[in-house]
Amino acid sequence: MTDVATAPESPLPAAPPPEPPGAARSRTWADAIAVIRRALGWVTLALAVAALGWAYQLQQRLRQAEESFARREQQALQQIVEARTLARQAESTARDMAAKIALLEARVGESALQRTQLEDLMQALTRSRDENVLFDIDAALRVAQQQAALTGSVEPLVSALRQTEERLSRTRQPRLERVRRAALEDLDRVRAAGSVDVTTLTLRLDEVARQIDDLPLVSAHGPSAAREAPAAPARRAASSAGDDAVPGASWVDGMRQLAGVVWAEARQLVRVTRIAYPEAALLAPDQALFLRENLRLRLLNARLSLLSRQFDAAQSDLRQAQALLDKYFDRTSRRVVAASELLRQLTTQSRAVTAPRPDSTLSAIAAVTGGTR
Repeated sequence: MTDVATAPESPLPAAPPPEPPGAARSRTWADAIAVIRRALGWVTLALAVAALGWAYQLQQRLRQAEESFARREQQALQQIVEARTLARQAESTARDMAAKIALLEARVGESALQRTQLEDLMQALTRSRDENVLFDIDAALRVAQQQAALTGSVEPLVSALRQTEERLSRTRQPRLERVRRAALEDLDRVRAAGSVDVTTLTLRLDEVARQIDDLPLVSAHGPSAAREAPAAPARRAASSAGDDAVPGASWVDGMRQLAGVVWAEARQLVRVTRIAYPEAALLAPDQALFLRENLRLRLLNARLSLLSRQFDAAQSDLRQAQALLDKYFDRTSRRVVAASELLRQLTTQSRAVTAPRPDSTLSAIAAVTGGTR
C-alpha cells in the first residue's frame, strides 16, 4: 500500500468561500419553515395529548352518568312498585270511604228529614196567637172569594173583609196594622166595584110578569086608558056645566056645551092609529093568550138565568121579551110604557160583575207570616 501524501493541516480553519446572496435567502426560508414545522409538530402533539385527556375525562363522566342513570332507574323502579302498592291501598281505602260516605249521606238525609219534621212540629206547637189569627183570616178570605165567584155577589167578600178589619182592630198589634190597612183598601175597592142584586132583579121581573094580563094589545078592540083620557075632560065639563047651571043662563051656552059633548063622543067612533108592525094589528083574539104566555115564559126563563148566574142568557131573554112588548102591545098605554122601561132597565142591570180579589190583604198576610201557609 502506498502512502498518500497529505497536505499539512493548518492550525486555523480555512475561511469558507463566499456564498451568493440568493443561497443565503433560500437557507433562511428553509430554516424558518423547519422551525414552523417543529412548532406545528409540538402543537399537534399538545393537541393530541389534550384530546386524549378530554376523551378520558368524557369517558369517566359517561361512566359516572351511566352509573347515576342506573341508580336512578333502580330508584324509579322501586318508587313505581311502592306507588302501585300505595295506589292499591288508596283504591281500597277509597272504596271503604265511599261506602262510609254513602252510609253517612243516608244518615244525614234521614237526620234532615227528621229535623224538618221536628221543625214543622215545633212551628205548629209554638205558633203564636197572631199567626193563628192571620191564618184564620187568610182561610176566611179565600172561602169568601170562592163564594163570591159562585154567587156572583161581593157580599161574602165584603162581610169577610169587614170582619177582618174589626178583628184586627181589637188585637191592637203593631205588626198587624199593615194587614188592617190592606183590608180597608180591599174593602173600599170591593164596594166600589158593585154587584148584581139578583133578588131585586127577580122581584122586578115578577112584577112585570104579573102585569102581562093587564097590558093592552095593539089589536085589542075598545079604547085604552090613554085614548079615554081626551074624552074625560069633555064629560067632566058637561057634568059640571049641568051642575053649575043657574036659572036665567043663556040657552046658547047650554047648546054649545051639548054640541061639544056630542062631538067628543063622535070622535071616539073613528080612530086613526099608526102601526109599525101590521102583523100586530092582525093578531087574532084567540092568539093573544098564547102571546101573553110566550112573553111570560120569556120572563120566567130570564128569572131562572139570573138565579143560575147566567147573565148572557138572561139578557137574551129580556131583549126578546122587550121586542115582543114593543111589537104587539099598545105603546100609547102607560102600563106598556112602564113595563117596557122596566125591562130595559133590567137588561142594563143584569150584567156579570167580576168580584175583585183581596190581593192586598193576602199579600200583607204573606209578608207578616213570612210566606208560610
